[in-house]
Amino acid sequence: MKVRRLTHLGLLVAIGLILSRAATGQTPAAGAAAAMKPFTEKIPGSLVTFDMVPVPAPPGGRPFYIAKTETTWDAYDIFAFRLDLTQEQGANVDATSRPSKPYGAPDRGFGHKGYPAGSIPHQAAEAYCAWLSQKTGKKYRLPTEAEWEWVATAGKPAAAAPLAKADLDKAAWYWDTTEEKTMAVGTKTPNAWGVHDMLGNVAEWVTVGQGKPPVVKGGSFLDKAKDLYPKARLPYQPAWQESDAQNPKSKWWYADGPQVGFRVVCEM
Repeated sequence: MKVRRLTHLGLLVAIGLILSRAATGQTPAAGAAAAMKPFTEKIPGSLVTFDMVPVPAPPGGRPFYIAKTETTWDAYDIFAFRLDLTQEQGANVDATSRPSKPYGAPDRGFGHKGYPAGSIPHQAAEAYCAWLSQKTGKKYRLPTEAEWEWVATAGKPAAAAPLAKADLDKAAWYWDTTEEKTMAVGTKTPNAWGVHDMLGNVAEWVTVGQGKPPVVKGGSFLDKAKDLYPKARLPYQPAWQESDAQNPKSKWWYADGPQVGFRVVCEM
């Protein structure tokens, strides 16, 4: 009887919460989104941190977190160069699960600490997300194209045309505002949700779904103003690996794609 009485009490409490939310027009998803707070992720086994920003649910979707900036070399180095492993551990790691050693400096001399990782194929970006998920116990992944556009516009309809040049100059590193190189992340004005560099700097991988190949969004430091707007997208380009003499081409590094990077999202 005591167990049954407690069960009935729990049921009454649950019904009360549902009725309360219904009265205020608040859905469980909306309530969860309202409770989300920004957080700083620290990669275990390192001193590297990065900030995650809460994002309200897009139409038909769920709320999630997105990285405040593009993934930096600081974070990617730990994965790519096994900096989280001891020498003994490193000897036993499956070589197929981490990038091979790149030819030359992967940052091309553009800048390293605090700069976005570039020359990153889609497969490498997904492998990083899987590694980060395992390290942190959270679910990290690449954003979908719809999620990416939702964040890029801070919830407004995505325009199919470039921003006004004055607005673009405040928010993005692109052809007119760089010297053909990446720039430190988070140094331009963030959007209304506090997210930096959604346009320009490095183009960012997103998933499209339904068996379709992934694309990069947002444009990069190599793009002109006319090519930087939330709806702009670009699939893999063979030119990104034109000088790669390997056959097949490297799945871990682009020989000619320093403008290709990514940022992560985290599911609730």
